[in-house]
Amino acid sequence: MSQEIKVTGLVLQAGNIGEYDKRIVLLTKERGRISAFARGAKKATSSYAAACQPFTFGIFSLYEGKNSFNVMWAKVDHYFEELKRDLDLIYYASYFCEFASYLTRENSDEFEILKLLYQSLRALEKKTIDPALIRCVYEVKIMALYGLGMEVFQCVRCQKKENLTGFSPQEGGVVCTSCQKNLLPVGPSTLYTLQYILCTPIERLYTFRVSNEVLGELQKIIKAFLEVHIEHIFQSLAFIE
Repeated sequence: MSQEIKVTGLVLQAGNIGEYDKRIVLLTKERGRISAFARGAKKATSSYAAACQPFTFGIFSLYEGKNSFNVMWAKVDHYFEELKRDLDLIYYASYFCEFASYLTRENSDEFEILKLLYQSLRALEKKTIDPALIRCVYEVKIMALYGLGMEVFQCVRCQKKENLTGFSPQEGGVVCTSCQKNLLPVGPSTLYTLQYILCTPIERLYTFRVSNEVLGELQKIIKAFLEVHIEHIFQSLAFIE
């Protein structure tokens, strides 16, 4: 039976349908990732035209039909206006949304990923941390929330917790000096950073900076890890790599 539902969510994507309508993809607290049609959203007189833009966060009232959702109204809490004024930040935000859209599903509990995405966009908007570091944090954390977290506390081969100096993308974690052979190097500060990302609550993730050396190690490790464990090419990466 058709009914009205209210969801808290963030617009991941928005596309035009015909002359006046839009189709948006929402990551929601209550229903996971869903698509909805916004009738007349392209019209200047539409009461929710501004709400049907990427990165918009708020409460959406949806009419749940048999085969689709339709937007009835929206109450926006955050438009991320400062982010949208910086083209480079738009590229990063688009990648974060594309990544979240790829991993999430309808009727799944995606609240933690929604929270991570929201806090990551806030971090981009504040401009107090290098976007490249925000990307590293986001990638490591979202993979962990998805169930593919890195093992960074013990050797993936012998389970020793000392002298963890290498990283195996194929095995998904760190390797000790005794087991290491032709692996990516992991310095002490890089190892600590990975451990911090995985252990820290989302609300406190974006409170640190790292050296260029550590950032470089993180980027190499994460890129190699994702190439093995994510069989997908994100189109938005073309603008930030």
